[in-house]
Amino acid sequence: MIRLRPEHREEYLRLHSAVWPEVEQRIRDSNIANYTIFLTGDLLFAYYEYHGTDLDADLALIAADETTRRWWTLTDPCQERLPDTPPGQQWSDAVEVWHLD
Repeated sequence: MIRLRPEHREEYLRLHSAVWPEVEQRIRDSNIANYTIFLTGDLLFAYYEYHGTDLDADLALIAADETTRRWWTLTDPCQERLPDTPPGQQWSDAVEVWHLD
């Protein structure tokens, strides 16, 4: 989760109406599927399913990708980290409190 800065709301939504194909492919190549970002009020909530064997390594590949890093220079200013976000992370993790298969 992360807060969407109200003054950047329209820009963030515009960017995500046409995510760069190279960014989408890097996410797919990192074994991530069914990736969705939801917005409620000013809170963004991301959900994805991971189908690989080493999430940390796959996330590192995303973080090292030059096109993704350029994408983040556009999206990061639209976001505000939540107070409980761990150091080194942009988004805060949510704690699962219930799950039904």
